[in-house]
Amino acid sequence: MKLHSLNCQGMNCPMPIVELTKAARTLSEGDQIEVTATDMAFKPDVEAWARRMGHQIESYELDGEVQKAVISLGPPK
Repeated sequence: MKLHSLNCQGMNCPMPIVELTKAARTLSEGDQIEVTATDMAFKPDVEAWARRMGHQIESYELDGEVQKAVISLGPPK
């Protein structure tokens, strides 16, 4: 398992999810991605994306405008 970071701060919907999808395709099952974003729609978007793609959100934090989610990748779909 490897932890990867993805900075999506300043990006508006749907770009954080687009970038997350691109990053996830290059990684392996069991790897984790820590995503930081400032888009207001990020939390519901990442929850729906993880559910649809078979990934698990391990943690979610909100610090002011910055949101941080750690996602464990499931098997590729």
